[in-house]
Amino acid sequence: MLQDIPIQTSSLRQPSSCVLETERLTLRRPTLADVKAIAHLANDRRIAENTRRLPHPYLQNHAIEFVRAKAADNSETVFLIEHNYSPIGMVGIDRSKPDMPELGYWLGVAHWGQGFGTEAARAVIDFFFEEFDAEHLISGARVANPASRNILEKCGFQWYGVELHRFEALGSSTPVDRFRLTRGVWASLKNWGSSTRRGR
Repeated sequence: MLQDIPIQTSSLRQPSSCVLETERLTLRRPTLADVKAIAHLANDRRIAENTRRLPHPYLQNHAIEFVRAKAADNSETVFLIEHNYSPIGMVGIDRSKPDMPELGYWLGVAHWGQGFGTEAARAVIDFFFEEFDAEHLISGARVANPASRNILEKCGFQWYGVELHRFEALGSSTPVDRFRLTRGVWASLKNWGSSTRRGR
């Protein structure tokens, strides 16, 4: 366990070299070879309307920009979610506000309702609390998105309020349920399944 190592030390393994594996999924760093698949999955209004930063339409140029930006940005750890060697979505942790690390995720519509979101989120939550010295993780779901709220609750997140957030695809702000997962709650739930990590 690495939670006793202060976050500012550079001795932690670089997240980008990490691959997370769960029972059905592989989570790895997105590369330029994934651009076409990412754009194909993300170019759906139903996803964009529930994800704050995704534009709609979502073009290959957006995916190229995204992959290049994440490769150069150490404040966000992003994983491409693969099932049977095919990309199905994205999951990650934004640490640009050190006191408010935030979990985010989206799945291609064809992959909704199969438990992939919960499985991927749990793997990344484990990774986060094992790699970083943080006491909590936050996340959010549109009030109009009960499926996302359900994922967060299954991962142990607890609701703490509603905030207005701007969604790029909507061009306006909309209410978002806000959730928090503490290290203590995570530790008590940690036996939720098997996920493994390997360097690459």
